[in-house]
Amino acid sequence: MIINNQHFHVKGIDYTIRSASKKDAIHLSSLRVQIDGETENMDREQGEAFIDKTGFEALIKNDSDHPRNLFLVAEVDERIVGFSRCEGSHLKRMSHKVEFGVCVLKQFWGYGIGKNLLKEAISWADSNGIKKMILNVLESNENATELYKRCGFEIEGILKNDKLLADGKYYSTIVMGRFNE
Repeated sequence: MIINNQHFHVKGIDYTIRSASKKDAIHLSSLRVQIDGETENMDREQGEAFIDKTGFEALIKNDSDHPRNLFLVAEVDERIVGFSRCEGSHLKRMSHKVEFGVCVLKQFWGYGIGKNLLKEAISWADSNGIKKMILNVLESNENATELYKRCGFEIEGILKNDKLLADGKYYSTIVMGRFNE
């Protein structure tokens, strides 16, 4: 699905959140690899599960055409610095919900980009009859967990010792959901 562009001014930077387009695919491919290398909050290590330009073009087309999917990018000075996706299911029993994920370049943390990507996704979901949003967050990512709680998400479960990180320790994944009645 496609949304209208939204403009923000936070702590001296201007950015736009908009729907992804085919021309973004090449930038998203390298951005995803960079973000995966900047934090252990993602499911992947840098370069794992690589998606090339063609793969991102297919994702963008599918998400643009599918009424239960949303692919957003955050842009600063015409440079993509973050993105988020909501992905729904074709299965009737799960058609009421979407799974949300977000990532932002570390250089742009603290400007509300992740929060505003999330808020735009929530607004889209609420106005399109989507009843539930779900997401996973690493237990050590307390800032994200608190943001999700402030936006109406609740902890629904914990996947214990779910991820093995670079420090050699296992970390749990928090499963969160937001239900819109």
